[in-house]
Amino acid sequence: MADMPDPEFEATVAAPRNSDEWTGDARARLQSAIVLLLMAGLFLALPFVLSIGAVVFLPPVTAVVITIILAPLADRLGRIGLPDMLAALLAILTMTGVIVLALALILQPAFAMVDQVPDMLTVVSRRFAELRGNLAWVGDFNRQLARLMGHSPREVVLASPSVIEQVAFATPSVVLEALVTLLMTFFMIDARIRVRRRLARDGESVNASVRIARVMRDVQDKVAGYLLTVAVINLGVGLIVAGGAWAFGLSAPIMWGGLAFVFNFLPYLGPLAMMALLALVGLGTASSVAVGVVPVLAFLALHAIEANFVTPAILGARLTVSPVSILLAISYFSWIWGVPGALLSVPILLTIEALFDNLGRPNVIGFLLGEPLFRPAAGISL
Repeated sequence: MADMPDPEFEATVAAPRNSDEWTGDARARLQSAIVLLLMAGLFLALPFVLSIGAVVFLPPVTAVVITIILAPLADRLGRIGLPDMLAALLAILTMTGVIVLALALILQPAFAMVDQVPDMLTVVSRRFAELRGNLAWVGDFNRQLARLMGHSPREVVLASPSVIEQVAFATPSVVLEALVTLLMTFFMIDARIRVRRRLARDGESVNASVRIARVMRDVQDKVAGYLLTVAVINLGVGLIVAGGAWAFGLSAPIMWGGLAFVFNFLPYLGPLAMMALLALVGLGTASSVAVGVVPVLAFLALHAIEANFVTPAILGARLTVSPVSILLAISYFSWIWGVPGALLSVPILLTIEALFDNLGRPNVIGFLLGEPLFRPAAGISL
C-alpha cells in the first residue's frame, strides 16, 4: 500500500509566496546585477584613467601604501609620548634613510659595473658561439624561406637616447613626484588618529564605529605585518647572497645582497631578474660556462628553499596570498604604472584582500546560481 501524502507538506509547497517577498528578491538581484556590471566596467576602464593621469593618481596611491606600512612604527613612537606630527616625521625620515643607504650601497657599484656590460656580453656571445653554430641551420632556413617568398631580410636600426639621457630627462619629474608623495604620506600618518576619532564620533551607531575601527586596524596589521615579515626574510636572503657572492669571487658582494633583498619583494619576476643578472655576470667573467652558471644554480636553490619552506613556515596559512592573484596584480598594475605599479601591486592586493576579509567577498559564481552577490564576513553584519 502506497504511503499517504502529507497534507501539511503539500500545503507548504503549494502555498504561493508573498508578493512583497518576490518584489524584494527581484529588487535585490537587480541592484546586485547593476553593482556587478559597474565593478566590471570599473575594472576595465580604471587602467586607462590611471595610466593617463599617473602624475595625479600615482603619488596618493603610493602615499596610502607607505602610510599603511609606516603606521605601526608611528604608533610605537606615539606610545612613548611623542606628538603625532613628530612621530610621523621620524617614521618618514627613518624610511628615507634606509632607502638612501640601500641605494648608495647598490647603485654605486652598479654604475661601475654598467661600463663592463659590453665586455660581458662579448664574452657571453663568444661562449655560446659553438651553440649558435649548431643551430645555424635555423638561420639558413629563414633566409631560404624569405628568398622563396620574395622578401630580403633587412635590418632596421632605430636611434634611441642613451640610458644617461633617459635618466637625466626623467629625474626632475621623479624628484617632484617623490616629494609630493612624502608630503602626502606625512599628512596621512599625522591625520590618521584624528580620522579614526572622527569616524568613531560621527558613526551612526556604536556597532558601525567599532566595525570601522576594526577594518582600519585589520588592514593596517595585515599589510604592514606581511611586508615586515617578508622584509625580514628578504634581509636573510640578501645576507646569504652577499656571502655567496664573496665566496664565488664576484665583485661588490654587498651590491648583490642588496639586489637580492630588493628583487625578492617582487614575487616570481624579481628572482627571475636576479638570476638573469647573475647569469650575465657569471658567464661574462668566469673561466668557463660550467663555472659561470654556479652562482645562478646556487641562487636558484636558495630561492627554492626560501619560497617553498621558509616563507610558508613563517607566514603561515593566514597570510598566504594566491600566486595567481599576485601575478594578475603584478601584470595589471605594471600595465598601468610600469615598474612603480609592479612594486605597489602586492601591497594594493593585500589591502584589497584585507578589506574583503572584513566586509565580505563578492560571490559572483553563487550570484549566477541564484545566491546573494555579497556574503558578509564572519562576525560582521552588513
